[in-house]
Amino acid sequence: MLKALENRDPTELAERLRAARMKAGLTQEAAADALKMARTTLVAIEKAQRRIRAEELRHMAEVYDVSVNALLRSSSVAVDLVPRFRALAGGSAQAADEAALLLNDLAAAEVELERLLGAPLQPNYPPERRLGPGDVREQAEDAALEMRQRLGLGLGAINDLVGVLESDVGARIFVRALPTSTISGLFIYDEGIGACILLNKKHPRERRTMTAAHEFGHLLSTRRQPDIVNAGQTAQSREERFATIFAAALLMPAASIRRRFEDLRRDAGRFSPRHLIVLAQQFNVSEEALCRRLQELGLLPDGTWDSLRDRGFSGDLVRQVLGDKPQEPEVTLPPRLWLLASEAYRQDLLTEGQLARMLRLDRVQVRAIFDALGAQEFGGDESLQPA
Repeated sequence: MLKALENRDPTELAERLRAARMKAGLTQEAAADALKMARTTLVAIEKAQRRIRAEELRHMAEVYDVSVNALLRSSSVAVDLVPRFRALAGGSAQAADEAALLLNDLAAAEVELERLLGAPLQPNYPPERRLGPGDVREQAEDAALEMRQRLGLGLGAINDLVGVLESDVGARIFVRALPTSTISGLFIYDEGIGACILLNKKHPRERRTMTAAHEFGHLLSTRRQPDIVNAGQTAQSREERFATIFAAALLMPAASIRRRFEDLRRDAGRFSPRHLIVLAQQFNVSEEALCRRLQELGLLPDGTWDSLRDRGFSGDLVRQVLGDKPQEPEVTLPPRLWLLASEAYRQDLLTEGQLARMLRLDRVQVRAIFDALGAQEFGGDESLQPA
């Protein structure tokens, strides 16, 4: 370790130590107390005005709950997203901080793997579209239609929006169980690492898709403002209203919804709850999201969803209409991240234990993923190394 410490750039290491302290939620004063070090000494180390000693580095790694190897690895990345979220946390500050820290660590892990493998992400973000004066709904509907055209989606259902955002837009998307179900997702844009979205694995796939679309709206309109989607949030700024309307319009384009609604009503003479279930499945959204979209478009009366819910509309009817067939296990792992991790493991650049710490998983989970991806058999045309 001593040689690696001597070879490490003091300024870069100082920045990593500062970022590690902040991720641990410690002030300089609290960290200095835990380290039994004068605060002036810690400040000097973090400003690269004094070289850190090996024993001090070991103690910092222990206090900050980070490995020494992570601090010294040449490819290790310091990402500092968490403080930007804290002002938005509201009443659930602890849960929001934990979720933001998870997003921070996963984004850092992906960037580190990219640098290690020489496989940088190639983003294809749409131009930022600031909100103008006038009707927010019209702006959101127009923006959703433009994004569909840009991405070549036409007016049909989007089968895998998360995949589209990762592969065609270049957003970094992660799906993990968050500390609470009240947080649906987080979004942040960083000039160095790009757009990052974290979705709550505790939520059904349809709800995660809507959250991803909502955060895509923020990438388009207010990308430099961090966002946390809280369930039950009622008061909305113009920017939040734009993202909410954009999400519905992106997943349920007005022209397609109107056409399918009229087709079903014409064939059956009316539009029933069973039709609502079938149409929601066709567009990969929840029955509630579709019903509220139909209300917005004036195809169903306001209050229809509340009335259905009060009259006992439930999953039993959904299962009856769709058939109670067992669903295939859902894969919620971002493909690119796991391909990068598998390639780093195959090339003996990182161990299972190192990857598990980077990706905030245990080694059993990492091994299961590698087995599923066939990590030992990658090579040739499947290599992530640049040509």
